[in-house]
Amino acid sequence: MLDRITGMQVFARVASLGSFSAAARALGMSPAMATRHVDALEDRLGTRLFFRSTRKLTLTEAGQRHLAATERILAEIEEAEAAAAADVVEPRGTLRLNAPLSFGLRQVMPALADFARGYPALTIDIALTDRFVDLIDEGWDLAIRLGTMRDSSLIARSLAPIRVALCAAPAYLAANGTPRTIADLADHNCLGYTLPTPASAGRWLFGSDRSIAVPVRGTLVANNGDALREAAVAGQGLIYQPTFILADDIRAGRLVTLTLDKPTPRFGAAHAVYPGGRQPPAKVRTLIDFLAQRWHDAPWDHDLPQGRV
Repeated sequence: MLDRITGMQVFARVASLGSFSAAARALGMSPAMATRHVDALEDRLGTRLFFRSTRKLTLTEAGQRHLAATERILAEIEEAEAAAAADVVEPRGTLRLNAPLSFGLRQVMPALADFARGYPALTIDIALTDRFVDLIDEGWDLAIRLGTMRDSSLIARSLAPIRVALCAAPAYLAANGTPRTIADLADHNCLGYTLPTPASAGRWLFGSDRSIAVPVRGTLVANNGDALREAAVAGQGLIYQPTFILADDIRAGRLVTLTLDKPTPRFGAAHAVYPGGRQPPAKVRTLIDFLAQRWHDAPWDHDLPQGRV
C-alpha cells in the first residue's frame, strides 16, 4: 500500500507544476511512481482529480476541492514537524521536574530562578517530594535524585558531590559533652532520618566507603532533613545529614561539626535522571547542562570552617 502522505504530496506538486514528470523530478522519484501515487489516490477517493491529455493536466472540480484540503493538511504536518524539531534545538513548552524536598527548596529553586530568565518560552512544572517517583509511568521529563544510582532504564548524569556531616548545637554539647569516637554515639541523643526506610533512623554510616554501620537511638525521628535540622539547632540532639542542609548553620555557628575517629562519608552525588531512548529534548538537555555547571563543585560547601567537615 502506498503511503498516503506521500500521495498527497505528489498530488499537490503535480497540481502546482502541471506535469507528472516535473513533480517526479522535484520529489526525487520516477514519473511512473508519481503516476502510481495519484492513481492510488483517485482509486481511494473514487473520483478523478485530473483531466489528462497528451498536452496538459487540468484539475477537475473534485480535484480543486481536494487540493485545498490537501494543502491545508500538508501545511499542518509541516508545522507540527517544525514544532517538534524546534523542541530538539530550542528549550520551549513545559518541562515536568521532580526533586527531593529539602534539596529542591535550598538548591533547585534558586537555580531555576536564574535559569528561567534565559528561556522565556519554557514553563517548568516542578514537584518537590521525597517519594521515589516513576518517571515514565508518571510522565516526568527529569528528576533530581541524591545518593548512589540503582541500575535502571533511566539515564543518569552526576551533577554534584553530596557529603554528610555530624553536627550538634553548642548548647547541646555544653550540656551533654562532645563525642570523640563512634562508640560515644551510644551515649547521645541521635536524631534519626526515616528515609529510605524507618530502619535508616537507627543506623549511621561512617568510613570513606560507608562500611562502618553504627547503631544509634534518640527521642526524635523524621522523614525530612530540615525538620531534623530545626531540632538540632534547638539543642535537641546530634544530627547526621548532608551538608547542603547544614552548611548555613555551620557557617553561622548555630551548629558545630564533630570529628570522630571515623570520617563521615560522601553520600554519592546529586544526579539528573531522565528516561532513556531517543535524544532528550532541548529543554531537558539545557537544564541539565545549566545545573551541572552551577553545582559541579558543590557550592553549598564553599567557605565552611576549615577542618570542621
